[in-house]
This record gives sequence, C-alpha cells and structure tokens, in this order.
Amino acid sequence: MNRYSPLLAAASVTIAFSLLLPSVWAIPPAILAGVLTLVGLADLAQPDHSVRRNYPLVGRLRWLFESLRPAIRQYLLEGEQEMTPFSRSQRSLVYARAKNEISDRPFGTLVDVYRNGYEFIAHSTRPVPVADPATFRVPIGGADCTQPYSASIFNISAMSFGALSANAIRALNKGAKLGGFAHDTGEGSISPYHREHGGDLIWEIGSGYFGCRTDEGRFDPVRFAEQAADPQVRMIEIKISQGAKPGMGGILPAAKITAEISATRGIPRGRDCISPARHSAFSTPLELMQFVADLRRLSGGKPVGFKLCIGQPWEFMGMVKAMLETDILPDYIVVDGGEGGTGAAPVEFTDHLGMPMRESLLFVHNSLVGAGLRHRIKIGAAGKIISAFDIATAMALGADWTNAGRGFMFAIGCIQSLACHTNRCPVGVATQDPARQRALVVGDKADRVYHYHRNTLLGLSEMIAAAGLEHPGQLSPHHLVRRVSLTEIRLFSQLHIFLEEGELLTDGSERDFYSAAWRLARADSFELLV
Repeated sequence: MNRYSPLLAAASVTIAFSLLLPSVWAIPPAILAGVLTLVGLADLAQPDHSVRRNYPLVGRLRWLFESLRPAIRQYLLEGEQEMTPFSRSQRSLVYARAKNEISDRPFGTLVDVYRNGYEFIAHSTRPVPVADPATFRVPIGGADCTQPYSASIFNISAMSFGALSANAIRALNKGAKLGGFAHDTGEGSISPYHREHGGDLIWEIGSGYFGCRTDEGRFDPVRFAEQAADPQVRMIEIKISQGAKPGMGGILPAAKITAEISATRGIPRGRDCISPARHSAFSTPLELMQFVADLRRLSGGKPVGFKLCIGQPWEFMGMVKAMLETDILPDYIVVDGGEGGTGAAPVEFTDHLGMPMRESLLFVHNSLVGAGLRHRIKIGAAGKIISAFDIATAMALGADWTNAGRGFMFAIGCIQSLACHTNRCPVGVATQDPARQRALVVGDKADRVYHYHRNTLLGLSEMIAAAGLEHPGQLSPHHLVRRVSLTEIRLFSQLHIFLEEGELLTDGSERDFYSAAWRLARADSFELLV
C-alpha cells in the first residue's frame, strides 16, 4: 500500500477540503489536491508506463530526475577532463579565447602526464621568434585551377542552414569575414544569411545537390554554374560522406520545408525532400574524377575537391587509381573523422561507423604519397579540432589545413546541451525557432568567432616557435610524442607507418595493409577486384 500513499493522501485532502467549501480559503488546496488525485488515477489507468501504474504520482519523479540529470552532471559533477563529448576544460578554453580573455592556467597542468596516450610537442633548444598567425595560409589549386584560393589553416567546418539558425550562420560568416578565413556552407546550400556579410564560402554539394538540382533531384549544371560564379564562393566541395553519419542519407519532411528552405535548397514545398545515401552524378571512381573536372570547368576554374569519411580502404584507393588513369586530380581532399558530430545521427552510426580522423588522415596522406600524387593535392582535416595542439597534431600527420565545427559553435555560445536535434537549443544556435534564435546576437558572436580563430592561431604560433618552427606546415611526425606506457614514450614517426614517394606504384612494396588494399582497388568500380 505504501506505493499508493501519495494518491490516497491527495484523495483524502480533496475530500477534507471539499467539505469545508464554500469557504474561500479552502478552494486553492481543494483544487490542487483534486488535480493531483486525477493525475494519480490517470497514472493507474494508463497502459504505457509500468512505473506510473505501480507508483502513481511519485513515479513521475523518474522523468523529472532524468531530464535534470544532464544539466546536474555538466554543471556540478563533471570532471575537468571528462569528454562528453567535449570536456569542460576544452569548452572553457574556447569560451575564454572567443571572449578575448586570458586563457592561461596557473599552478601547472591538470592533465596526468603519465597516463597512456598523453601527447606533447617536443620543443627545441633553439626556439625562433613567434610568427604572425596571419601568415598561416595554404594555397589551394592545382594545374587545372585558374582561380586558386589562399586558405587559412583553420576554417569553419560544414554546417548547414537548417541545422543551424539564421543568426548562427550570420555570426559565423561575419566572423570569417573579419578574420579572413573560410566558412563551409554544409550540404544545405548557400542561404541568404551566408551572403549578408561576404565571408569566403566553400560551397558543399551533397547527394541532394541542393542549390543546383533539377526538380527530380539530379545535378543541374546550369544552376550550378550560376551559383558558382558568385565571387564569394571560393571553393567547391563534393560531400561523399561525413563523419557524423557516413553512408547515411536523410529525409526532410514536407512539414519542415519552409519557404525560406525551399528557396535556399531549390526544392519544392508540399512533399518530402530525399537526400540519398549515394550520388547519382557518378557511380565509379572514374566518373567521380570526371565530375570533379566538370565542376571545375563549370565554376570557371575554382578549386574543386571532395570530403569523405574513410570506410572501406580500397574504395579510396580506387579513387587514387582513377586519378592516375585520367590525370584528373581534385585540388584538395577533406578527411572527416568518424568522431565528427555536428549532424545528429543514430547511436550506432555515431559510435561504431567511420574511421577516426587521425587514422583516416594518415591513410589518405600515405595513399597519395605512395601513388606519387601528394605534392599535387592538398589535404584538409576535420574531427574534434578545438585547440592549437589539435591543429598541430593534424598537420604533423599530413594535413595542410584543419576545419572545426563544434569549436566554432562553442564560440557563438553553444553550451553542449545536446539538444541540437530537438529544435529547442537554449542558446539559439541549432534551432529554427525565431523566439529562441533571437538570443544569439550576431554582432557580439561574430566578434567571438573572430577572436577564437585569431587567439587559437596565436597559441599555435607560440607552440611551433618553441619547437623551432616558423610555420605549421613545417610540423612533421618527429615533432609529436606520445606516451605508450608508464616507462616509455615514442615519436609519432616511430608509432606510425609512412610510405615512400611512389611506393605503391612498384611491385616491391611489402606494407601488408597498404599493399593489400592497393591490389584490391579498382579505378572502374568501387567494388573489390577479385
């Protein structure tokens, strides 16, 4: 009977105060107790939740505590280094740099430097003067590119309007304009909010061909050429897959297609919009290279590349073989790690699909080196890039530049509430609710985007100067060190395999993983060569 005590108490109070009516003072408690009694009876009768049937009224506390748990954990219980998915220490670093506050830490490191996996940069006894971060740029564009782009080594990763609010897009793009770095549109195409402040854009084209599609959802070269001619569009990026949900398409329900989204994406209202899992413009590595060449021609010679999260290694090596066979090369490749996460995805995809960024980056770098193509193609890397050390690590493993998504979301106010997919973002970043997104003040947050970028690169310039380097492009695997046991540390150059130039093109290569995958790869198909 104890589990029914709250319901019985509510019913008893209702009866007791009802007997005292019509006394005015008895009305409020009678109403309150009556409501609780009705709620308790509804709990007893409802068929969906066993806890509420057995524990009417008090069973509802379970949902209350579950809803409060994430906030209580984040603000009261979470340790400084617990990554869920970003630690408080990481978020605090971004907030401080975005606000242009001092991010120095007193009294030494909070990191356990003797745990396995601890990493650091080996400094030099001959440090050099700190370089100007404004010089940390990389030229992108190969021999067939007539409009090359000088990109910052730290840019805003792909996040679409629709996933982010209009004010978030405005703030990110204005910050990119202030800092002279690039803003990737995401596959949702170029919205009016991308254009307001004139920041450099990387136009990402996914399998839905938003902004350059026919009514049937196929690629439209005429519409593409019209959009690509905009001087604000500096590079074109074909999205083959993304780290958050590699190999997965999507559906935008008709009810969510506003007039604004319809105009931006070039899709009709009144019916569901399908974003397929694969492209219709190409089906083989050879066709992909031809598509790259077509986009470069249609864009007037702008840099064209593709982004992917590495899965089956022979498929990427098939692309490399297609490059060799056609002599058509992308100007760049962006490696998106499986730990990427600006797009909401099923838990199984988030946790168990896609190669992590470091392994993916090393594989792409080695494959291009082994095929003798690395010097002709630039590589970007994305996947939980937050700090100057994250940038240094990626560049030491082969990246020419890096992209960050969630880092810049923190800069514009994200508090990691993990409500991105609910349209109820508490700070107006990941929502289309006008009332919620008004909380994000564009001018203030644009300044924060600018300061976060600038201060992070300033931190990087100080780190590499201590290592005796003048530019991040000089970082190599022997500058990075990892602890592998309590008594042993190793250079990255000792931990990882690095192929020799053109090694895959000779029959003498004996690298088990790379040689086997290379033999399985085909230029004419993504299928295995058997």
